Amino acid sequence: MNPLSTAPLFVTLTAGFSAERRRRDARMACIYAFGILIVFLLLGTAIIDFFGISVPGIRIAGGLIISVLGFRMLFPAPPIAGQADATSELEIAFTPLAMPSLAGPGSISVVVTAASQIKSNYPDQFSLIYGGVTVGIAVTLIVAWAILRGASSMARLLGPSGIDAMTRIFGFLLVSIGIQFLLTGASDFFGVEYAR
Repeated sequence: MNPLSTAPLFVTLTAGFSAERRRRDARMACIYAFGILIVFLLLGTAIIDFFGISVPGIRIAGGLIISVLGFRMLFPAPPIAGQADATSELEIAFTPLAMPSLAGPGSISVVVTAASQIKSNYPDQFSLIYGGVTVGIAVTLIVAWAILRGASSMARLLGPSGIDAMTRIFGFLLVSIGIQFLLTGASDFFGVEYAR
């Protein structure tokens, strides 16, 4: 999890929002990310086994989501008359902020892998260790929340033209990150398949 890389994305996506809405989205993104990681900590292996999903599959799905978002930021749709305020209606706290930015494929795969190792290596103490991991996730997301809250001041500093330029730059970077997720997921998948 890298909240410092999520902060510029947060700034560009919330540029037209009120200060109260930005605070709410920062808070909700961290709450959603916490929920996602806890669910995968407790039930990740069962979810993956039940649906037949692999960690490379999660990486590829995350890469697709990030790439689509990046393309939208690079090539925004022209505003439609009477819908200038439509961006304020978008719900961004869950997707893309909580998932896949904060609780992305990397975070989820680490949590799922850690959960399986805890159960196999510490069968007598796994509930205590799960508690420690939960506290660690909570502390990390409190830090992420503080960073996202502080990022709002960046929007005032940049102004509308600076935010537009930053949006396009980060759109390109998001497409690159998404493609890298896709390549890593495909490489992991075919590496596992060939290993069999």
